[in-house]
Amino acid sequence: MNSNAGTGSRSAHHSAPAAWVDHHVYSFVASLGRFLGRPWASALTVGVMAVALALPLGLWLVLGNVARFSGQVQQSREVSVFLDADVDAGRAEALAGRLRARDDVAAVELRTPEDGLAQLRAAGLGEAIDALGGEANPLPTLLVVSPAGDEALLAAALEALPEADLVQHDALWRQRLDGWLRFGNRAALVLAALLGLGALLVVGNTVRLDIQARREEIGVLQHLGASDGFIRRPFLYLGAWYGLGAGLVAIALLSAAALALRTPLAELAASYGSHFALSGFDPVAALAVVAGAALLGWLGAGIVTGHYLRQTRPTET
Repeated sequence: MNSNAGTGSRSAHHSAPAAWVDHHVYSFVASLGRFLGRPWASALTVGVMAVALALPLGLWLVLGNVARFSGQVQQSREVSVFLDADVDAGRAEALAGRLRARDDVAAVELRTPEDGLAQLRAAGLGEAIDALGGEANPLPTLLVVSPAGDEALLAAALEALPEADLVQHDALWRQRLDGWLRFGNRAALVLAALLGLGALLVVGNTVRLDIQARREEIGVLQHLGASDGFIRRPFLYLGAWYGLGAGLVAIALLSAAALALRTPLAELAASYGSHFALSGFDPVAALAVVAGAALLGWLGAGIVTGHYLRQTRPTET
């Protein structure tokens, strides 16, 4: 007799995890059925959530492309070194050779005064140059230095050269661009927090309506002794389905926007001699967005369901 009782106890103990898993599977499938069974209501909720998610994600995508573009531009920035007028061609060539041997210099291009004059003629200033007659060429010798490291440090070193008359480079634009990028990232965080809260409220309100429609069923389950986790589980999965759908739609919207903008942006970049191309989300980032949206829907449903269950929990007598 005791042996049979022990066997029954062990059987009940082992069946508890199986029942927990079975109810998760049932909640997963049943919530999907409720999600698909109301296509218009589900599409409206998913659409509102998707737009709320797409706005900060789109801003982050734009900022990432701007940062990538600025990095390409920074790598191709050149430092112009105008030499003194008394520096002849031999000294200029020797100086260019010494600079090419530096570790922080990628390349050096020597442009003689004659080269500068030819460029001015090519730019359409030939008549103005001819009007000067036989006057001496006033253009200085120019060294165009491509940095291999930090441009500001290289420019400071070039300014100390005795042959240098003027060193020209524009580092202020980078500082301003970095400041705008930092501001944009902070704005994206604030926007993501606000719109994420909005998406949370959208899911919560939708799940609340579903709870109200099933309040009699929930009341019966509570009186039968069902745990809050048992009652909450189908609504959690329902919220996750809303979030999952919203994440997929948000990625689709951003991919369509990137596809529409890629060609005109590539043509604009090509007109400036650049091969820059707009990039979207990679598969890992897209998967993270979808998973985060599903988690957001799960949390929204959990908050609303938990609040309802606390309000309607039967009082012990």
